[in-house]
Amino acid sequence: MKLKVLALSGLLTVTAFAKAQQDKTYRAHTIAFYNVENLFDTENDPITYDDDRTPDGKDHWTEEIYQDKVSKMARVISEIGADVTNNAPAIIGLAEIENRKTVEALANDPKLLAKDYGIAHFDSPDRRGIDVALMYQKALFKPTNISKHELLIYDNVDTSRRVYTRDQLLVSGLLDGDMIHVIVNHWPSRSGGEARSRKKRIAAAELNMKIIDSLQSNDPYAKIITMGDLNDDPTSPSVKKTMKASGKKEKVKDDMLYNPMEPMFKKGIGTLAYRDGWNLFDQIIISAPLLDKDFSSYRYYKAGIYNKNYLSNPKGRYKGYPYRSFANGGYTGGYSDHFPVYVYLIKEDQ
Repeated sequence: MKLKVLALSGLLTVTAFAKAQQDKTYRAHTIAFYNVENLFDTENDPITYDDDRTPDGKDHWTEEIYQDKVSKMARVISEIGADVTNNAPAIIGLAEIENRKTVEALANDPKLLAKDYGIAHFDSPDRRGIDVALMYQKALFKPTNISKHELLIYDNVDTSRRVYTRDQLLVSGLLDGDMIHVIVNHWPSRSGGEARSRKKRIAAAELNMKIIDSLQSNDPYAKIITMGDLNDDPTSPSVKKTMKASGKKEKVKDDMLYNPMEPMFKKGIGTLAYRDGWNLFDQIIISAPLLDKDFSSYRYYKAGIYNKNYLSNPKGRYKGYPYRSFANGGYTGGYSDHFPVYVYLIKEDQ
């Protein structure tokens, strides 16, 4: 059976060519994630290590630069998935935002203002002062519960010293009447080397699974989307062994997880580049009920990486890499060192 997909006013028209030809219309929404690379305001927060991102700091982070960065991030968000749904993401998770103020600046940018985004955010104990957050179009998604989940990890050498990192954000709510649970992550970095820091990300994966298991114990058919910058690839132990996320739909049963990013990674496609190699740290992983063939409620359609040409470095040694906004001690006028990722959810339009 062949599928022909046409975008029209947020609806997908799917024409099935079989013994009898039948047109059906599906409602589609984009669910996305974006690491916006250190979106800091210009104010000095005495509690966190944000001194560099101030006008008098090492990075000379002025109000003009901050506003330009916000405008660029808003442009990207406004375009993710729009070629299919004619709309910005219904829901988008964010990493590396400093505080609620920076997310509000995004939501109030002229390119996003008409979308009337709501915000879910908590201050986390990360020493750098960066958090995760969720933006959602209020007309499409109605949160019913918002909670944060603390990740307790400790130093590799001094095991009594806690390493403060990002909380995991859980937002449950109704997407056009369908209950959806979204977890936003930004797992510990690979500072000190991948192997040395691995157990911290495994601990993050264990916390993620604890949240997922709790949701599934309350509802075995829970539709769960866990997203974020995992600082690990789809084949890393944290994702493959701890979360048991499979890149093959046919192997995903009952309470298992499907990772649509794994096939992309195995083809050499990534969201960030390092030393002439690609990683796919930015992932969106879904629970089995989102693969159900029943189109009366929302289900997974397909996934992608938003890597339009303008988001890539146009020249030089790093040509083709994500066009980051800060490099070599100065503001580049770029976007982020990560590409955004997204999935489409669809259901039959009644």
